[in-house]
Amino acid sequence: MKTIFVVDDSDTNLSMAEAALENQYRVMTMPSAAKMFTLLEKVLPDLILLDIEMPEMDGFEALKKLKSINAFASLPVMFLTGRNDPDIEARGFEMGAVDFVTKPFSAPVLLNRMKTHLDIDEIIRERTAQFNRLQNSIVSVLANIVENRDKRTGGHIERTSAYIKILIEEMRKRGVYTDEIEGWDVEKIISSARMHDLGKISITDIIVNKPGKLTEEEYEIMKTHAQEGERIIDEIIARTGEGEFLRNARLFAGCHHERWDGNGYPHRLRGEEIPLQGRIMAIVDVYDALVSERPYKRAFSAKEAVTIIMENAGTHYDPQIAEVFFEVKELFEEVKARSGL
Repeated sequence: MKTIFVVDDSDTNLSMAEAALENQYRVMTMPSAAKMFTLLEKVLPDLILLDIEMPEMDGFEALKKLKSINAFASLPVMFLTGRNDPDIEARGFEMGAVDFVTKPFSAPVLLNRMKTHLDIDEIIRERTAQFNRLQNSIVSVLANIVENRDKRTGGHIERTSAYIKILIEEMRKRGVYTDEIEGWDVEKIISSARMHDLGKISITDIIVNKPGKLTEEEYEIMKTHAQEGERIIDEIIARTGEGEFLRNARLFAGCHHERWDGNGYPHRLRGEEIPLQGRIMAIVDVYDALVSERPYKRAFSAKEAVTIIMENAGTHYDPQIAEVFFEVKELFEEVKARSGL
């Protein structure tokens, strides 16, 4: 049974809506937008009926906030209003409302209007799910092509994906850069991060699989993979249009070798000029490289890797993210152990 939120500061309107809908839907009523956002932390509805004129936070403010949070942005919102005003309707549709229902409402009209939007939303969700499955499959194939070329970094993509999830979840808990990550769809972020080394496709196998330390000249060529990754994703964007997934993939590919002190590459960005995606990947990428064996170096222990990263917090790495990393270092070690390193 589909879940409907009804948000209205009038007990009468809440009772009328509940009576009209309860035989066909699971109806949850609440007297304010603040109560709605509290409940959204636990329950995700299929549609929201939202009163416009409410104290503290009106319907427009509530809709704006919903649209700013990625997890709620696609929820269909129908406005409830006692005013027949074209300007109000125009503003609502501009902000993303799917419909308006005038109070006092007729139960059959309300049900029919809701059914239309719920059916449309279900079709959109299924198409979106299909697209996401296709997108993830393509990403996995590309990521595996890159990883299979580099015989030295087996399992790197799976491990860094796990590290990123741990880091983002802990950053949220600790309130680190929450303004930026609040709207992130973590699964999409992780999927796009799998493309961070895409640019290595353009690097010759002689360098990618060299059984020893790279020369200075070879290292300069290897460094071009960051900018090359940006270029490849820019080509995809030019052909398909920019979306959240590709935008994030571009940032991971192009910025994961930038340094907090400005001495990284390819753009020598400094501090918070570096996109957050790049600052997160910088830590997980180096951690995985440190704890992995290479032809030219032994695998460092997890403890040694943590020490190296923390010693470079504030120069190589964002110090706030490094502190979060330090707090979850045991979880990183568990991922490392499960992978067989």
